Amino acid sequence: MNAPPGMERVLFSEEQVAARIREVGAAIAEKYRGRDLKLIGVLKGAVFFLTELARAIDIPVQIDFLAISSFAGHGPGLVRIEKDLDEPIEGQDVLLIEDIVDTGLTAHYLLRTLAGRGPQSLAICTLLDRSIRRIVQVPVEFRCFEIPDRFVVGCGLDFKQLYRNLRYIAVMNPER
Repeated sequence: MNAPPGMERVLFSEEQVAARIREVGAAIAEKYRGRDLKLIGVLKGAVFFLTELARAIDIPVQIDFLAISSFAGHGPGLVRIEKDLDEPIEGQDVLLIEDIVDTGLTAHYLLRTLAGRGPQSLAICTLLDRSIRRIVQVPVEFRCFEIPDRFVVGCGLDFKQLYRNLRYIAVMNPER
């Protein structure tokens, strides 16, 4: 598969992404079988991944979303919740769905915030894990792909709100 204009190369093809999501979905279903599982997607990036992942999990799941924004210019990891959950999570098994876990700062904040709401269990599932940039260690229980320190788009990840709808993961051309 050739990379589109503005892209350096395709990192993971549509087929690779779909196959890996099915594998992770099966692992999640196995772990949570017989339990009530709530998937919480972090808007906007996780929407595409969460949709495909939920379809790959063969147990009933509930879905909710939250949105965050960072305080630009106020230091790394300073975020606030823009859109909160619609339903409480107390006593539930919760799986936080991220498009990418990078420095770990945002994931750490979300885990701490959600843990304060009394879930029975709380874990992270991410499409992409760029652990080489980790500042704060966070427990990523389920990951589809480990990626290098490159800027990537597709499957929910964007560049200026573009390319989220790509069905594959591509590396952006650094000159773009």
